[in-house]
Amino acid sequence: MSAGAGQLIAIVAVIIATGVAAQVLSDRFQLPSIIFLIAAGIALGPEGLGIVTQETFGLTGLSTIVGLSVAIIVFEGAFHLKIDELRQAPAASLRLVTVGAAIAFVATTAVVRVAIGVDWLVAALIGALLVATGPTVIAPILEVVPVRDKVATALDTEGIVNDVTAAILAVVIFEAIVSDTTDPVELIALFAERLGVGVVVGVAVAAVVYYALRYVDLSPGNAPQNARLLVLAGALVAYGEANFVRTEAGIAAVAVAGILLGNADIPYEEQVTDFKGDITLLVLSFVFISLAALLEFDNLIRLGLGGLVVVAAVMFLIRPALVMLSTVGDSFQRNERVFMSLVGPRGIIPASVATLFAVELANAGMESAANALVGTVFLVIMATVVLEGGFARQIAEKLDVIPMRVLIIGGGKVGRTLADRLDDRGENVVIIENDEEVVQTARNEGHTVHIGDGTDTDVLRSAGAENARVVVAATGDDDANLLVAQLAESKFAPETILARANNPNNVEAFEELGVRTVSSVFATAQALDNYIERPALANWMGEIGRSGDVQEIEITSEDTNGKTVADLGSELPGNSLIALVARDGETHVPDPEFALRRGDRVTVIGDREDVRAAMRRLHPE
Repeated sequence: MSAGAGQLIAIVAVIIATGVAAQVLSDRFQLPSIIFLIAAGIALGPEGLGIVTQETFGLTGLSTIVGLSVAIIVFEGAFHLKIDELRQAPAASLRLVTVGAAIAFVATTAVVRVAIGVDWLVAALIGALLVATGPTVIAPILEVVPVRDKVATALDTEGIVNDVTAAILAVVIFEAIVSDTTDPVELIALFAERLGVGVVVGVAVAAVVYYALRYVDLSPGNAPQNARLLVLAGALVAYGEANFVRTEAGIAAVAVAGILLGNADIPYEEQVTDFKGDITLLVLSFVFISLAALLEFDNLIRLGLGGLVVVAAVMFLIRPALVMLSTVGDSFQRNERVFMSLVGPRGIIPASVATLFAVELANAGMESAANALVGTVFLVIMATVVLEGGFARQIAEKLDVIPMRVLIIGGGKVGRTLADRLDDRGENVVIIENDEEVVQTARNEGHTVHIGDGTDTDVLRSAGAENARVVVAATGDDDANLLVAQLAESKFAPETILARANNPNNVEAFEELGVRTVSSVFATAQALDNYIERPALANWMGEIGRSGDVQEIEITSEDTNGKTVADLGSELPGNSLIALVARDGETHVPDPEFALRRGDRVTVIGDREDVRAAMRRLHPE
């Protein structure tokens, strides 16, 4: 029996307050919020204080709450999935949600069947649910681990798309279990039917909401508020109506509606985004705590060694295999591929759907299948969230996948060539360009491109200027370059601002305004002079970024403080050396007895890999 009204209100208040506290702790300790939410759910559940139990909301109440909450969560994730961003990693994203998802499903099903010993259809149900990573677990990780946009886009896309397809596939397999259907053609028809209903309803709802936002008078005084409520209502209507037509078609409907509205030019988009984000945080907290509270440790213990085998296979065999195959031939660094392999936590969709299916299986007299389902799914969720989500930042730092964010305004040959060199070093480079032909050229070369006018503050902000360490104005228009540099300095204050001067007569004027400037004419003349007077150096400099490298870095290593260049030289890789030391505004060419200090900025030259190793020795963080 569910709790009384007064008690239920108090429990809901406790859950929401605990969820907010989990979000605060997440920000404070820079860890994904799901870790704190799961811990809070277990603490409030029957294995802890016993405040939240399966009887708290009742089966119908829990099903309704979880369904509507998942609708909001999926809609939020889909709303942020911009088609423009999808073009940054199209091949990898497509393979992750097709080939990768198929590998995850088939391999996980086989491992569960062998390790747990359940029937094939039950194993397939678990395998389908564990395909989904989901935006609810990926987004918090990407907030504390600022990887390159290509990596983030691939992980985001995988989470959102696989959430939908995994849920629909799980529903089809569940119906096959309860109805004893094994015909593959019939199963495919069930899947296509639900996906089709979701697409139709999602498109229809998105069209109605778009028309209302663009052409209906929303009362000017309250228009932003009415727009927010209209979009929220659209998400819930899409879910409810699609589910009414076909069970679990609602998830596909809200995903389609979210993608369409998120990529449409709707009024008050910023206010709508902020509102949905706040609602999603509350809903996510409520649902995750409620579901974690239903977890019983007995279900985990019953799995025994087989459960641990499934966890190990999912984390260390299946996930790495599907990522490596999906990203082969794409413009990902090796360390980024390893990072994606080690970070694939499961989240809200597997947890919510597994819980509801387990209850229905138990009611149908399939107690062992229900226990295996909820136990296996929650064991994988807990292991992946705690180990992969909790240590994502440490994994990223160990693999060195947190790049320097660089904005290059101007996607011409100069901008793209600079982007090539920075991309090759693993930096997170975003080109801003408004010429569609140039945009397409840059994207075909594998660059991340933000469409817009770089002299517009809003365009700079949306491209990530607030988090950029370097801004480079590299257009063919000196006036535009100067304006970009001044805007970046006054609005965003990155560490470094560089401007290209196409006319050498403008260099002095630029520098008088405090803009660090590189003249195309002077740079070309100097490069030609180097080939005449210093051909060996010029040839070696031409290899920088490929076989050779030059890097400047701050000394932070404690055991380096006070050592001479000669002492440290024996500890650095053989083909690297310290060429310059900058201290207190002065730059020195150090002799062997020059004593280094913590905080010095040193320039290291040598072979590329040796320079990278020397950088890690001097700057371990």
